[in-house]
Amino acid sequence: MKKAQCKKCLNKFHEKEIFTIQQFQYREEPTYKWSLNFFKKLGIGEWDSFCESCLKSYLKKSNDTWNESKNTKA
Repeated sequence: MKKAQCKKCLNKFHEKEIFTIQQFQYREEPTYKWSLNFFKKLGIGEWDSFCESCLKSYLKKSNDTWNESKNTKA
């Protein structure tokens, strides 16, 4: 089985354990379109590979940014 590499931490892992930001299309807020724009600003593409730990880190970062942007608009 080939190994993939996490774009953030550079650790290698099995292909079956690959996560991409496409995982974020299943959450209600923020929208996937918002998420794509957010990650694009960070230099992350839709098909970049991440380990589960790093993806969770980006999930928190995107949620925090989304919530901050909602609070500044209110």
